[in-house]
Amino acid sequence: MDSVSFKIAPVLVVHGGAWDIPPDLIEPHRRGVARALAVGYALLERGASSVDAVEAAVAVMEEDEAFDAGRGSFLTSDGRVQLDALLMDGATLRAGGVACVERLRNPIHAARLVMDLSPHVYFVGAGAEAFAAEHGMSLIDNSELVIDRERRHLAEAQNQARQTRQGRGADPISDALPISASPGTACHDTVGAVALDGRGNLAAATSTGGTLNKSPGRVGDSSLIGCGCYADNQSAAVSLTGWGEPIMKLVLGKWAVDRVQQGTPPAQAAEEAIAYLFHRLGGHGGIILLGPLGRVGSAHNTPHMAWGTHTARGMEVHVD
Repeated sequence: MDSVSFKIAPVLVVHGGAWDIPPDLIEPHRRGVARALAVGYALLERGASSVDAVEAAVAVMEEDEAFDAGRGSFLTSDGRVQLDALLMDGATLRAGGVACVERLRNPIHAARLVMDLSPHVYFVGAGAEAFAAEHGMSLIDNSELVIDRERRHLAEAQNQARQTRQGRGADPISDALPISASPGTACHDTVGAVALDGRGNLAAATSTGGTLNKSPGRVGDSSLIGCGCYADNQSAAVSLTGWGEPIMKLVLGKWAVDRVQQGTPPAQAAEEAIAYLFHRLGGHGGIILLGPLGRVGSAHNTPHMAWGTHTARGMEVHVD
């Protein structure tokens, strides 16, 4: 390790989604989380900021087809990939987010550009893509983000939805729900990271391709401040994954970090957040939470969550 003087020991926590991960994807998730931890923590060891670390870790997972972020993401009902991402700096409360982008390979890099170079916080769709291109990001064809595995998943989901509708008759509200909105079995592979750097600054980042068979233009919790992501040095850094609509209604990320600010240990606050999500709205998902002293919390109420930590003591990866 370089001879960098740290105010506090750095910590990096990442997640690769909370859902019913199939057996054949357990190891790809484990490897993907490990790669993200290795890349992000190497930056922290060299004295980089927590913002740099979470951006890098999330970008690794956006490039990994095992996850629902970047290439390999779930498809909208019309067979396209739409991506959302958010990055937040706990030292300054600066944030940058993009949503419904279709021509960016790494939306987390676009979110960083928004945070660093724009007076605004949030760009969507073509406007987000234009801003990213103006500042040096390459625009790609959406087909480069689509893989055959997800074409099959979309066809299966739409066939299942048709059969369900035929069995129960017309129901506009239920028909509008994504096919993955069944508790415990949903396909939610949103990725995220939280970090504490050697100067004691927190940061958080979250990136997603959304929900399988979602309506085009739908934005979930991941890229919304206080919902899927939040960071504040005075409280904690958080990234969530799961069924976005209940998470948004509860502003669950902010709910969790506020508990830490009020004195609840991150491990307890994480468990309480997921319990609140379920008991209040029947929601499901997972959370990683990192306090300003480096204490870590994680919880989920899905069959599995892929996540891990990296500290000076080494790396730990879980798919539990």
